[in-house]
Amino acid sequence: MKIVTILKQLVIFFCIISFCPKVKAQGFLRADGKKIVNDNEAVLLKGIGIGGWMLQEPYMLKLSGIAVNQQDIKAKIEKLIGKEKTNLFYDAWLKNGMQKSDVDSLKAWGFNSIRLPMHYDLFTLPVDKEPQKGKNTWLKKGFELTDSLLKWCKENEIYLILDLHAAPGGQGHDLPIADRDSTKSSLWQSEANREKTIALWKKLAARYRNEKWIGGYDLLNEPNWSFEHPGDKKNHGTNDTGNAPLRNLLIDITTAIRSADTNHIIFIEGNGWANNYAGIMPPWDKNLVVSFHKYWNKNDEASIQKFMDTRDKYNVPLWLGESGENNNEWYREAIQLMESYDIGWCWWPLKKIGVNNPFEVKMPASYSALIEFWKGKAPKPSAEQAYKALMQLAENYKTKNLVVHYDVLEAMFPKGK
Repeated sequence: MKIVTILKQLVIFFCIISFCPKVKAQGFLRADGKKIVNDNEAVLLKGIGIGGWMLQEPYMLKLSGIAVNQQDIKAKIEKLIGKEKTNLFYDAWLKNGMQKSDVDSLKAWGFNSIRLPMHYDLFTLPVDKEPQKGKNTWLKKGFELTDSLLKWCKENEIYLILDLHAAPGGQGHDLPIADRDSTKSSLWQSEANREKTIALWKKLAARYRNEKWIGGYDLLNEPNWSFEHPGDKKNHGTNDTGNAPLRNLLIDITTAIRSADTNHIIFIEGNGWANNYAGIMPPWDKNLVVSFHKYWNKNDEASIQKFMDTRDKYNVPLWLGESGENNNEWYREAIQLMESYDIGWCWWPLKKIGVNNPFEVKMPASYSALIEFWKGKAPKPSAEQAYKALMQLAENYKTKNLVVHYDVLEAMFPKGK
């Protein structure tokens, strides 16, 4: 009787299996010819970059002309409220600036990917502050923030693409982008900075090598340094013809990543804010995607032709890794252009004090007064007044306190499409 019972149970079990819907296994994103795929299914990335969270650019806080970069912003804040309260403000900023509710909203709107602009100093110390020369001190903050964001992405089936936005020493003359201190050696002037950059990527790769919702590694955001005219601070490498130091560093980073992780896509960016690929190709890895950035130009085939030529010549996928900061009509045209050529895209940014992005951060009146002080047009606030203004600004970064610009979202995701 026991044998008969077991056989009946096995029959029922196999019947249930045969009628259950087949669940597609989640694989790693990878490059397959000119497409990005999950297993063998093509994936068109539709993403948003969360600029302003791990790395503040002055314009996002209405501080253009007041502060040069994040270091300058911090110095101005610390002068007003002291180091301890400055640290409390930045803790609140990082806690509030990206929450599960943000990721839930992105999923509901139709985004399938997030690009995380990382500041290296949340993960490791600057070279000149290391207690032991040549060693790397690893900091918990950046990894914990990334872990939390990845958890929310996994729950929403959204790919998270890691982007080194601010590399040790800074990767160009555009100081706000990488929070670069121009009085110190850049990434390109310091072997120690390059070694730290490589070590950071190896550390990240070892940590996330088995995470299938990590979409890939964007190795170096918008290099903008002329290797042919290094002393010219107005030359951002847009016309360099060789770019050998950039290619060599990208290869070295890839080698370090591959020693720990053979699963994930490598996204690369050319010189001159990601668009000058002279001397960068051919590809050195079979799982590589060419990223370019597009701002303030026409939405026509001619504007992206050189990148499509690269795609055809080397049989690699393309990704518009950053675009935005324009109007809704331009957004619609740009996204339509990308999708008509099977090119994934990623908008910039998700949040700022401004109206041409999905989320607007409301500017407190007290913070506006603080800006006027920094401009020299208002009296100096007390430390307590300044601290309250900044903490209110951090509070306004929470999802529940944001203004949602549905017109921007509808331009990116037209109804009925």
